[in-house]
Formats: sequence, structure tokens, C-alpha cells
Amino acid sequence: MQFSRALLAAVSLTCSIAVRAQTTPQADPAYPTRPITMIVSFPAGAGADLTARTVAQKLTESLGQPVVVDNRAGANGILGSTAVAKAAPDGYTILLTDRGALGINPSTYKKLAYDPLKDFEYITIAAVGPYVLAVKNDLPAKNYEELLRLARAKPGAINYGSFGVGSMPQLNMEAFKARQGIDLTHVPYKGGAQVVGGLLTGEVDIALLTAPSLVGPLKSGRVRALAIGAAKRTALLPDVPTMTEVGGGDDAFVPTYFGFAAPAGTPRAIVNRLNAEIRKALAQKDVAERLAGAGLDATGSTSEEMAETVKRDIARFGALVKTIGIEPE
Repeated sequence: MQFSRALLAAVSLTCSIAVRAQTTPQADPAYPTRPITMIVSFPAGAGADLTARTVAQKLTESLGQPVVVDNRAGANGILGSTAVAKAAPDGYTILLTDRGALGINPSTYKKLAYDPLKDFEYITIAAVGPYVLAVKNDLPAKNYEELLRLARAKPGAINYGSFGVGSMPQLNMEAFKARQGIDLTHVPYKGGAQVVGGLLTGEVDIALLTAPSLVGPLKSGRVRALAIGAAKRTALLPDVPTMTEVGGGDDAFVPTYFGFAAPAGTPRAIVNRLNAEIRKALAQKDVAERLAGAGLDATGSTSEEMAETVKRDIARFGALVKTIGIEPE
């Protein structure tokens, strides 16, 4: 009887291992052997799309298979992110999305169709886009210190525009208000272009915007840029000092980023291969220059660094959302 039980246990263990081997995705040594779909959770023409198409071209060359960009825009990155979360974990469907879709959406939506901590294997943060603190031209604040003095002298009288409730600019500005002990009134818009328009017409006094969106308005003298939330000045706006230079600190405004991910369960060998190839692409001069032209810094993190960033973002933005009192949709 003891022998029979031992035999049955051995057979059971063997069968269990065999089943796991069949259900756990295995990396094909020849990967990739067919085209890869790169789903971008934002529309064509923006920074996310530029990053995706630039990297896709390089991956097509280095991997020897077409990497096809598929824009699935909508709902703050939810549509594209959900599509990849539910895709087969075989390395043939990958995601390009932003910081908000991964780090903010979990706190601003009651029922999110994906879990950033469980549904993805993170590949790399490809590019970082810092925000610029800008003011309308006739605001009586010529620099960062004057803006703080003005805001403290007139609590609630100065307003700021953002891309919408729960957007990166709003969360950054609310954290900025708390840190500096000032009171500013929030005016939400539907996107960056509308915020720029608000600054130009004088509807809003202050805004956090991307560098490319400010190039034209700054040249025309219709707005002023006080500082950029980056470790170094950007080539697009070389005369704009960093927040550190003006005394605001190098972490005053959290930048957005565009990063790559694959469905949870994608073999580690494939994730590592994609990480290596994307980072190699980002290190190339033409890629860095093309992204810089859009106000983006080519980075290229490890998979672990991106995963840790997402985890940290969910915690800190979640706390900020509760403090502000934003009700999840």
C-alpha cells in the first residue's frame, strides 16, 4: 500500500509538471518569427506615437520582422492598455503607454479593466517628457519667485489650467500648491492645445505644458516660461531654467513618460530581448535627436526599474487623489 501511494504521488507530480509545462508560455529560441503588433494607447501624431514609430522602425531592422504600430486611443490610455493586458503572452503584442495610464488611472477609475501591478510584464521606460511652468504674458510675475509672492499675496485669485481632472498637470500643480503653501484655482480643459489657447486668451494665468507646445507662443512673446521640471535644460527651450536653477527643486514636477509593456506571463527571455533591443535603439544618435525634437529625453530603463516606478506611482498618486478629493469615475 505504501509503495502504491508513493507511486501514485510520483505519477501525480509528473503529470502536474507536464501540465504546467504545457500552460506556461515558452520562449521560442527563434523569436520573433512573425510580425509584432505594437499597440499605442494614444492617437497618431503625439509624443507617444512618435516614440512608438521611432522605436518600431529600429526594432523592425534589428529583429528582422515587421513591428506594426496600432493606435488604440481613448479613455486616458485605457483602451490600448486593456487590449494588451488581455492579449496572448507570446511576445507578439506589446504596449506603448504613458505614466498616467499605469500610475494614475488605478486611482481615478472605480472599475479599471486592467491591473497595472498584475497584468503586465514591464519592458522599459523609453522616453521622459518634462513639463514647463508657463504664465500668460500680462501676469505680473517675471520669474518663479515673483510668481510665488504673487500667489501668496492673492490666495485663490490666480488660476491654472490643466489637461483635465486627474491629469498629470493637475496632480503636479496640486502637489506644488501644497508644498509651497499657496492657493490656486483649477480650470480643467480637454487637452494641451486647449490649455495653450487659454493662456493665449488670458482665460488662465498659469499652466504646466510640454516644451513643444510652447515653442510658438514663446517666440511670439504671448506667454512666458518660468522653469522646466527637468534635470537639465531642453534644446527646444534653451533659455528656460530648470526648477533646480530657480530654487524649486529637481523633483518639483513629475514628468510624464512613455514606456513599453507586454502581457503578464510573457516569457522572461522575450522581455529581456525586447528590453535590450529597445535600449539599443534609444542609444542611437538619430533616435535621441528625433525624440529631443519633440521635447522628450530618450532614457531606456531596466524592466525592474519600470515595474518599481509603476508601483511607486500608484501609491503616491493614489494618496494625492484622495487628498485633492477627486471622485473616481
